Amino acid sequence: MLKVLNVNSLLDTKIGGGAAERTFQMSRFLAKESTQCVVLTLNIDLNEKKISALSPATVEVLNCLWERFYIPKIRWKLIRKLVNDADIIHLMGHWSVLNAFVYFAIRLSNKPYVVCPAGALPLFGRSRFLKQFFNLVVGKAIIRNASAWIAVTAGEFPHFESYGIPASQVTVIPNGVSKEDFPIVDIKTFRLTKGLSDNPIILFMGRLNPIKGPDLLLRAFALVQSHIPDYQLVFSGPDEGMQSTLINMAKQEGVAERVHFLGFVGGNEKSAAYHMASLLVVPSRQEAMSIVALEAGICGIPVLLTDQCGFSEIKTIDPGLEVPASAEGIATGLINLLNKPSSLKGIASSFEKLVSQRYTWSFIVERYLYLYKGLLEVSGVKTN
Repeated sequence: MLKVLNVNSLLDTKIGGGAAERTFQMSRFLAKESTQCVVLTLNIDLNEKKISALSPATVEVLNCLWERFYIPKIRWKLIRKLVNDADIIHLMGHWSVLNAFVYFAIRLSNKPYVVCPAGALPLFGRSRFLKQFFNLVVGKAIIRNASAWIAVTAGEFPHFESYGIPASQVTVIPNGVSKEDFPIVDIKTFRLTKGLSDNPIILFMGRLNPIKGPDLLLRAFALVQSHIPDYQLVFSGPDEGMQSTLINMAKQEGVAERVHFLGFVGGNEKSAAYHMASLLVVPSRQEAMSIVALEAGICGIPVLLTDQCGFSEIKTIDPGLEVPASAEGIATGLINLLNKPSSLKGIASSFEKLVSQRYTWSFIVERYLYLYKGLLEVSGVKTN
C-alpha cells in the first residue's frame, strides 16, 4: 500500500483558506483510494469533528507555540518516524517552519518529496523581510531539492522559474471540489437567520483580506448600484482586518443598507450561502486557483472572477466571466451579466457541467497517484 505523508501547518479553512481545503480534500480522497495517508499539522482551530471528517486519512498534531508565525513545538522523534514510515512526502504551502523541519528529516532519510506551494512562492503580503530570510536559510533549498513540483495552474510557472525550476518540470494538478459537501439546504431559513431579504444576492466568499479584493467588489457594486437596484451584496468570510473599512466605504458610497457581512460560514451554512446567490464574484488581486469558484460551480451558481484567479478556462463558457482585477473591470462584468438574467441560467448550467467533468476530487486525486507512483518507480521504491 502506498504511504503518503501530507504536511500543512493549517487544516482549518477559516484561517488556512484554499491551501487548507486542498490539503484536507486531497488527503481524504487519497485515503479512499487504498492509500495510507497521514496528515501532519498544527493544533490551530483543529477539533475532533474536523479530524474525524478526514477519515480514512489519519492526523498527527503538533502544538503551536506562536500562532503569529505558526511556530510548532517540535517533536523531532515523531517527525522522523512519520518521514521514515512514508513512501513519499507532500509539502503544502511554502512559508512554513513545519515544512522546514520536515524537510530536514527528509534529507536525513533520503526520501522523495513533492512541493505544492499553491501560489505561495511570491514575496507578497506581510513579513517580507522574514520571508526573504526564510528563503535564504531553507526555503529555496526546499523548492530546488524536491523530487517533483506541483502547480495549481500554469500561471504559477513563473513563480517556480524564479526559484530555478524550469516550467517543463512542473506538473499542473488543479484544485478540486466534492459535490457531497454542498447539499441543497433550507435557503429561506438561512436568509431569515442572517437578516437577508428575498432580493437577489451577489456573493463574496472568502477572507476579508486585501489579496482577496473585497474592496474592489464593494467599489464596483457602488459604481453600478443604479443599474442593479434590486441586488444586495453579501460578504461571507472571516474578517482579517478589513471589515470596518468596508463598512465605512459602504456608508460613504450610499449602499450600506444593501451590503451585509455574515462572517465565517461553514458546513451546511456555506452550502446555503452558495445556493441562495444569483452570482458569486471572486475579485482577487492574486490567487493560484480559486476554490470558491469551483464550489459555486458544483452548486450550479455562475461566477464572475478576475484575471488573477488562475481560472481562465471559465472564458470558454463566456469571455465576460473573467475581468481585470479593478473596480471598473468588475463593474463592467456585473452590468454585462446582471442585465441579462436569462443568460445566467445557461452560464450556470455550462459551468456546473465543466466543474463536474474536470474538477471533482475523485478525478483529480488520480493525477496525484500517477505522479507519486512514477516518482517511486524512478527511485526504485516498492510499495505493498
